[in-house]
Parts: sequence; C-alpha cells; structure tokens
Amino acid sequence: MTTLTVLKFPTADGADMMLDRLQQLQLQQLITVQDASIVTWPVGARKPKTRQLNSTTGAGALGGAFWGMLFGLLFFVPFFGLAVGAAMGALAGHFAHYGIDENFIKQVRDKVTEGTSALFLLTSGAVIDRVASAVKDMKFEIISTNLSREQEAQLHEAFAE
Repeated sequence: MTTLTVLKFPTADGADMMLDRLQQLQLQQLITVQDASIVTWPVGARKPKTRQLNSTTGAGALGGAFWGMLFGLLFFVPFFGLAVGAAMGALAGHFAHYGIDENFIKQVRDKVTEGTSALFLLTSGAVIDRVASAVKDMKFEIISTNLSREQEAQLHEAFAE
C-alpha cells in the first residue's frame, strides 16, 4: 500500500537532505520512493517554492497535475482572489476522496511556514525500524495520511501521467 507522507523540517534545506538519505535507503531496498516533491520557504520570501522530482520508480508517479493542484490548495489559495479560492474549495472536496482531508490540509498549512521546508512523499515497502534508525539524527516532524488501496487506485487513475 502506498503512503502519502509529509515531513516538515525546521530549515529550508532539510527536505533536500532527507530526500538524499531516503534515496540512499532505497538503494539498500529499505524503502521505495515512488514519487516526491519538495517545498522550500526561504526566510523573507512571500510564498514557498515548490519542486517536483522525477519519479524514482516510474509506475508510482502521479505527475505534475497532482502535485500542482495539491500545492495550489495548500499554499497558494490565500494569495489568490475569492473566485479562485472558491474553486480551490471545490478541489479540496475532491481531494478528500483520496484521503487528503481538511484536517491534513490545515496541519500542513499551519506547520510549513517561512524558514522551513517539507518533503512530500509517495512511498511503499518501508522497513520501518531500519528507516527510522537511519534518519534518527535528522530533525523533522511527520505529518502523514495513509491511503487505502481504493484511495490509492483513485488517486493514480485521476492524476497519473
């Protein structure tokens, strides 16, 4: 089963450092990173910068449409006008079908702020104890939602490229 996980870091470069570590763990077959995207919010910036990574396994990738809509919903709605905000509200209802509910959106908005970074991951097959041991020296907070098989299938059907 695929897990959508958000890891929040107290620094703007923390997400990049964690992704490097997870890619090393993937080479050891301790986790499968199906897709990932990074949000960095440098100090002094009005809004965060987002970067989608290329899929590391191909088949699990959701593509730019998914990440773009998710990041728009999470970070850019407050900067847009009322009409766009209403459309994004409808989009939030749509994402709820995939296990990305209002609580998840609120948590991410509240915690990913100026001076921080976040790593958004679609992963599977993690050897939890080994992965946890390998990242224990890094400072981060986990914000995650586990997708059911049905939600995972719906998400891939809706957003896979």
